[in-house]
Amino acid sequence: MSNFVDECNICLRGGDGGAGCVSFRREAHVSRGGPDGGDGGHGGSVWLIADRNVASLLAFRDHPHRIAGNGSHGQGAKKHGKRGADQLVRVPVGTTVHDHLTGDLLVDLARHGDRWLGAPCGQGGQGNARFLSNRRRAPAFAEQGEKSHDLWYRLELKLLADVALVGFPSAGKSTLISVVSRAKPKIADYPFTTLEPNLGVVRLDSENEFVMADLPGLIEGASEGHGLGHRFLRHIERAGVLVYLLDLASVDGPNPAEQLTALRHELEAYRPSLLERPSLVVGSKRDVLTADDWGADAPVDLEISSVANSGLDELKWRLMSLVSKWRQSEPTAEGFVIHRPQPTGVQVARDDDGVWRVLGREAERAVALSDLTDIGALDYAQARLRKLGVEKALRRAGVKEGDEVRIGTFEFEYEEDL
Repeated sequence: MSNFVDECNICLRGGDGGAGCVSFRREAHVSRGGPDGGDGGHGGSVWLIADRNVASLLAFRDHPHRIAGNGSHGQGAKKHGKRGADQLVRVPVGTTVHDHLTGDLLVDLARHGDRWLGAPCGQGGQGNARFLSNRRRAPAFAEQGEKSHDLWYRLELKLLADVALVGFPSAGKSTLISVVSRAKPKIADYPFTTLEPNLGVVRLDSENEFVMADLPGLIEGASEGHGLGHRFLRHIERAGVLVYLLDLASVDGPNPAEQLTALRHELEAYRPSLLERPSLVVGSKRDVLTADDWGADAPVDLEISSVANSGLDELKWRLMSLVSKWRQSEPTAEGFVIHRPQPTGVQVARDDDGVWRVLGREAERAVALSDLTDIGALDYAQARLRKLGVEKALRRAGVKEGDEVRIGTFEFEYEEDL
């Protein structure tokens, strides 16, 4: 089973808020002692954090759930509950987060330390001390804690490499990276030996080094989903320099010129801007055949043999020069968050079953956090809903006497001035 995972689903859930407390202090000459119930603590939040020490998304493949701690309940004497512990989820640098249902990109964690709030905390309920007023001298109710719910996302990893090797299967990419770095990819003499990306650090001296990525080989139609390489095309997006590795020993397959044309075509079909990246066309396996054997049909900048260790020093220094120029001209990768504002206020919609649904977080919270079996809490919830404009919104939507109305999980029959 592969130890490298670059796509997975993840389920995040913030901690539930603690319930507020109903309590009255014992004090002479004060009605029922006076309310002193404390608030419940907020639940913890779930944060995704980019960490350069995390190599892949393997940790989420079989265990996708991450849940923050719950808040504690409030107590008497206005003692507030403790906040739940945040859950810090570390992911590789270069991870992008997508909406699980729509596929929309939500955030790109491109730098070490970038963080994103994946699941907000559940709010703690207010204790009865919060509801003391001139009209309500002895409130005997408190709010429940807000319940969190599962949020599913799709994680995709784009490797951060200075140089990406692009070539057909069995072009010699794995052999090359194993020779110029300490990477240990699986190597064999058949197509698709490389089933997952491999990263290696190429060190020339104490001051010059770069990261090289060996990706599964591309075939024609990869950009349309054919073969294995299409799954890893996105890893090329973050590479500063591309190496087109052409197989000079390919006798039965496409010649070097045809290989280069096909590779550039697939990159252009996937993302045209990739063709503008600094690049080097390298002919491999020159210990078998050289560019001269192909004549004008071998448009290579450099010939190498990884097996014979021929031409590798020149290759590394030429790549180091291209990488250095790219680093100077390319700004540091910046992560980003796409803000999609949630609707505010109150909306009313009718379900297929004919039930009117009131939408809006504040309206749903007014019901969900209230103990509607208590007449005082029910009056308070109704006042909040009226202040939020729920009653007017229902009338505008055309709700009639006796219609079923649902707010969150609470359902009731509509009556005028309910």
